Amino acid sequence: MFFSGIIAADPTTLKVIKGYSDLPEDARRLAGETGEMSTDMKEGPIAAQSWWILNSLRLTVEAAGGTLNDVVKLTQYFRNLRDFPVYNRIRTSFFADAPASTVVQVSELLPTPETLLEVEAVAYIPMKNPKDGRG
Repeated sequence: MFFSGIIAADPTTLKVIKGYSDLPEDARRLAGETGEMSTDMKEGPIAAQSWWILNSLRLTVEAAGGTLNDVVKLTQYFRNLRDFPVYNRIRTSFFADAPASTVVQVSELLPTPETLLEVEAVAYIPMKNPKDGRG
């Protein structure tokens, strides 16, 4: 399965995730919120977007019958490659073993200038045999 164009935008509010305050309360700590203003202001936008995107990918893969262990390839598009270490820290909390990965810097991402990251993924999710439930 191919998953493309995953960005940190809430489809229910049509808003781009801009920082920790845009995440659900329980996700803020998982994304790395420290409570220190200087750290949270600097890392918050990419950390929150990274968490949102990877959680969205997890939910979508699970809805398709798989898990993140089925993801075999990620392509990550960054507005600024300096954001990669923060993203990578969060990615390790979602993936026990990181899949093959490509990282690319781009000049702009849609839908707004606040969009810092977009992810594409490829997952191999074996089809279940309806007769015996096996792949």
